[in-house]
Amino acid sequence: MTISVWLAYAKDRLETAGIGTARLDSQLLLSDILQHDRSWLMAHLDTIITDETRAELEKQLAERAKHVPLAYIRGKTEFYGREFYVDKRVLEPRPESETMINILKNLPGVDNGMEIIDVGTGSGALAITAKLEIPNAKVIATDIDPGCLQVAEKNAAKHHVTIQFTQGDLLEPIDEVPGLSVITLANLPYVPDDYHINQAAMQEPRLAIFGGADGLDPYRKLFSQAAGFHEKPRYILTESLPPQQKQLAFIAARHGFRQIKTDDFIQVFQGGHQQGVAYGATNYSQA
Repeated sequence: MTISVWLAYAKDRLETAGIGTARLDSQLLLSDILQHDRSWLMAHLDTIITDETRAELEKQLAERAKHVPLAYIRGKTEFYGREFYVDKRVLEPRPESETMINILKNLPGVDNGMEIIDVGTGSGALAITAKLEIPNAKVIATDIDPGCLQVAEKNAAKHHVTIQFTQGDLLEPIDEVPGLSVITLANLPYVPDDYHINQAAMQEPRLAIFGGADGLDPYRKLFSQAAGFHEKPRYILTESLPPQQKQLAFIAARHGFRQIKTDDFIQVFQGGHQQGVAYGATNYSQA
């Protein structure tokens, strides 16, 4: 069987299974196993695929046809232009979370050796990307699941960064923070329990997706914990569904944090008693 014939077969099989990205998925699976990029495949459509390779591809197609996330089958995904290892222990990093890194890099004073805490780190993509983009920062990453921390540590080693990983519930493992020099990244579970998710997402860790009746229970706990520190973290960056953001701002305000920015899925909250912070060209001095 040639590359051309196999790609047509794989595409048809995945489309029949209801996979909307059937063509791309087929190309990526074949690229991985042949260790050539997609442009090489298109230039070598008459190349014969060995029986051994086809047998391995058949196993992968069977998994994808069951809507197993492509990242789990490939054992990798891309975040902020870098490759990260993922498996069924962690949620696949989403493209919308990259906005959090863009905002982080532009916060006032972020390049002055600030401490960044990635809460619920999962694969470690946010923590590791933050360290790579802001090398002077001290980065701490927490997760309640030891399996997630194992994946995150593997990714930190892959990218040659030093991050302090610690197990515990949200900010619970953090004894105290120097509030004016701490930024907390919180991409926590925020999907309401009765929200319909697609078949691929249903195969990701439930603990990393659902956040209670309205999806915001993890954030209620996070802001309560943050308010308990002697000095509040200077900023908390959160990710949630846009319809949830008004309620999330109310939750934050109850614990002494005020919203200073919203960008798509990301909100920025400011703690402490600072009077307005210049953010880009705008002064966010009003709650």
